[in-house]
Amino acid sequence: MSVTDLRPNLDYWQERVDMAAAFRWTARLNLHEGVANHFSLSVNDDGTKFLMNPNQVHFSRIKASDLLLLDANDPDVLSKPGAPDPTAWGLHGSIHRYCGHARCAMHVHSIHATVLASLADSRMPPIDQNTATFYNRHVIDEEFGGLAFESEGKRCAAMLTDPKVKTMIMGNHGVMVIGDTVAETFNRLYYFERAAETYIRALQTGQPLRVLSDEIAEKTAQELEDYPEQDVRHLAELKAILDDEQSNYAS
Repeated sequence: MSVTDLRPNLDYWQERVDMAAAFRWTARLNLHEGVANHFSLSVNDDGTKFLMNPNQVHFSRIKASDLLLLDANDPDVLSKPGAPDPTAWGLHGSIHRYCGHARCAMHVHSIHATVLASLADSRMPPIDQNTATFYNRHVIDEEFGGLAFESEGKRCAAMLTDPKVKTMIMGNHGVMVIGDTVAETFNRLYYFERAAETYIRALQTGQPLRVLSDEIAEKTAQELEDYPEQDVRHLAELKAILDDEQSNYAS
């Protein structure tokens, strides 16, 4: 029996391993939503061929070899065996079809991000280092129209055309973060949830907020963007922990 027989879906293997680790850790942090929510990663030059989690498999069980390889321009995807979740296809297919710089896209209904998305004013002011990370770098979708099928996905993709904007607060829904790599995107997802939690807990005190000046908020955001390899090291450490635990994520 060949190696290929033992380990199917060998194409883009390192990308698959990184994605599987991100799924596992998202479940561990309870940022997932049962068997819903989706991550995707482009693997070709124009961004239209992408990896995505299989339909309704729990994040804590996803392995590298499980990931679907899809073509955003294939109109027959949903009629084929092993088709993705229709809402995942509507949202992520649209992003990879219309927003080529969004190499990786991660969408969750994590608790604090979704609370923020449920407020009449879903802006997140810079009140600490984590919230400052997203200063002038997030957009708010205020046109929730139900499950994210094709029309919802196309509208969301159109809101991510500015390369500086890599986080979309999806009003009444959750959050979408994009990036160039799995490490960058997962790191952003992690810190957005941390930032949203800080902001929500600050609001719960009922006390006035100590909001950073525009100058300091932008300076902090830029410094964090330029910080060397923090996202790479973050994901590497998570994979090291999974490896120490003899997890089967990389199989």
